[in-house]
Amino acid sequence: MKIYGADNREMMNITALERDGAELVIRGKIFGAMPLTAKLRPEEARAALKLLNFRTALFLLTIFFRRKSA
Repeated sequence: MKIYGADNREMMNITALERDGAELVIRGKIFGAMPLTAKLRPEEARAALKLLNFRTALFLLTIFFRRKSA
């Protein structure tokens, strides 16, 4: 999975999502060079949900069925 910046340049390439106890471990590379291992804690995941409004939550539910953007 790749995450792109506002200028459509690749910012992060995620190579693995793993579980470590109650945390989600994200492994990948930033800017194609720097290895990264990040952990998402349950309280931070809940905080992320608070940032979503109804329209954005609905978009996240339907993103898997959308076509590739140009």
